[in-house]
Amino acid sequence: MPGVKPRPKPAAKRPRLQFHNVGELLTHLGGVPASRVCLDPPLGTATKRDLIRLHATEDKLYELVDRTLVEKPTGSPESFLAAELIFLLRTFLQANDWGFLYAPDALIEMLPNLVRGPDVCFVSWDKRPDRTVPGEPISTLIPDLAVEVLSPDNTRAEMERKRGEYFRAGVRLVWEIDPAKRTADAYTAPDARTAVDVLDGGDVLPGFRLPLAKLFERLAEPARKKGRKKKG
Repeated sequence: MPGVKPRPKPAAKRPRLQFHNVGELLTHLGGVPASRVCLDPPLGTATKRDLIRLHATEDKLYELVDRTLVEKPTGSPESFLAAELIFLLRTFLQANDWGFLYAPDALIEMLPNLVRGPDVCFVSWDKRPDRTVPGEPISTLIPDLAVEVLSPDNTRAEMERKRGEYFRAGVRLVWEIDPAKRTADAYTAPDARTAVDVLDGGDVLPGFRLPLAKLFERLAEPARKKGRKKKG
């Protein structure tokens, strides 16, 4: 009617934060350093669209956890080992065409509103009968094997949480590789840990065996920190 002003649309409700302070959020994320938590968009409001935007505009990798964007730490040793492992796995798959691999910059929706980016992962063709790799920016195909190459900024609680999420989503095998210690752990369940000298594909990649000595053979030992000389 003339002279009647339309009612303004109600403002969109923001998701309600379940934490009272930043400390509670960091603890829930696994004790990650605050420097890895992105404030754009504000805590507790991030979406998959925001994650895709940051991956397209920044030279950092992020994951979406509890509607918060968390930077995935990277470094030269981690990148090198991921590349070596991808090469060796891809070589194995050339003779055993059982699936395909994703590199560290892949985004995978493991659970609702939870997007992770394993350093390396293998997906069986059983989950993709047409034997093509989907073109969406965020994949919904749950890997059969997920590999994490640990960085100094990764905390024990963070990795425990991540393992639990992987297996809850349907991952069958997890490898955690520690460049600093030259060690690796294999998991077939969140709490089923086996320290290994050989990465074994088990039921996921039957016949694949990679001695850690071969994986680490071209990685230089980390430089030792020089201690202060004692005054005589």
